[in-house]
Amino acid sequence: MFESWFPNVDWDKMWEATYETLYMTALSTVFTFVFGLLLGLLLFLTAPRQLWANKLVNWLTGAFVNIFRSIPFIILIILLIPFTLWLIGTIRGPNAALPALIIGSAPFYARMVLIALSEIDKGVIEAARSMGATTWIIIWKVLLPESKPALISGITVTAIALVGYTAMAGIIGAGGLGTLAFLDGFQRSREDVTLMATILILVIVFIIQFIGDRLTARADKR
Repeated sequence: MFESWFPNVDWDKMWEATYETLYMTALSTVFTFVFGLLLGLLLFLTAPRQLWANKLVNWLTGAFVNIFRSIPFIILIILLIPFTLWLIGTIRGPNAALPALIIGSAPFYARMVLIALSEIDKGVIEAARSMGATTWIIIWKVLLPESKPALISGITVTAIALVGYTAMAGIIGAGGLGTLAFLDGFQRSREDVTLMATILILVIVFIIQFIGDRLTARADKR
């Protein structure tokens, strides 16, 4: 049945492209979570009346986040070609897409981290400070636990955005379902290849959303 509906699909290539998409999405999501969390914490802690209040650091961090969050991803890929060549040695393949994926999504997630931290009851933080808790204890015992549901929800949204970014990265030959849909599907007028690649991307998105929703619900103790 599938062969009659998708006569031009090379299933070995399709599964390989699916693996490449999952690889790029998973790895970039991990690094985005780490760097985005650090940036978000820095933005929050250096804001006025916070633990590390520092106008200059806050402004520089905010400017970095705003600039890279505002650049369209396809343009960012092109701008980062020299950096990618220096770091990876090539601009083709799944690994070559990782710098742009991480740099493009970490600032986006950092803003979501900042929003999550800003919604924490200030009284909880003040109570911890009055009991002599250090900054690191406040981060690990107050800020992160209190914002956990929002942080998980935010990284879920970011991971879904990263799936779309991997498809766009396929235009420059980064691999994955985006490359397959563009080269084997669109350029060769094989609509069934493009359709199947799209279906698999949607399946990946639905799975990420399902897992994210379950983890968010489990973390939310309210």
